[in-house]
Amino acid sequence: MTDILAINHLKKAYGQNLVLKDISMTVKKGEVISIIGSSGSGKSTFLRSINLLETPTSGEILYHGKNILEKGYDLTHYREKVGMVFQSYNLFNNMTVLENAIVPQTTVLKRDRTEAEKIAKENLTKVGMGETYWNAKPSQLSGGQKQRVAIARTLSMDPEAILFDEPTSALDPEMVGEVLKTMQDLAKSGLTMIIVTHEMEFARDVSDRVIFMDKGLIAEEGTPKDIFENPKEDRTKEFLKRFLG
Repeated sequence: MTDILAINHLKKAYGQNLVLKDISMTVKKGEVISIIGSSGSGKSTFLRSINLLETPTSGEILYHGKNILEKGYDLTHYREKVGMVFQSYNLFNNMTVLENAIVPQTTVLKRDRTEAEKIAKENLTKVGMGETYWNAKPSQLSGGQKQRVAIARTLSMDPEAILFDEPTSALDPEMVGEVLKTMQDLAKSGLTMIIVTHEMEFARDVSDRVIFMDKGLIAEEGTPKDIFENPKEDRTKEFLKRFLG
């Protein structure tokens, strides 16, 4: 399997506060990686740094071997290929569900309207937001439905990998399952995914690799079996104790 991303010695500071201390990892095509850890461990900052919503203080982010932090790199292309799904959906409230999935394609990818509509409908249907919902506005949807529209919109951009930042944290408990089910189906389809999550069962059951972050560092990483059944670090054991109960 080829590396889509290689992150080398990534650091991020806000003034004197070093939030990411020295992070290195690779992401292979088709891999599903879950990032777990306590609040404030740097998980979301790490994800936002991969997508350059936060500018790293130092280090390298290589996409297919090219450093995206170098001057002159085409970031628009990179952001098309490495999509992001946020905890707050980020939908356009004045547009219908269908328009939300069409407009980014026509504006960013310059896709023909007819083709964009066809792709949007396919992806909305794939995440369980079929024709009944296409003319609805986001305000008429539940949180779980909004998040599935956000996932369909990202899929419609043909990304090579998707970053999910706590995609279920803003949802009511009964809606969490429907979003996780959608993500589980995507994982089975071979999509490359990096997921910051506090849904431990999901991380255990769906991931190829689990990364435990603590105080701005990767404290431990391994297969779900390694991390959940045989963690080596005391800090990992302590964090998982509640879940493993």
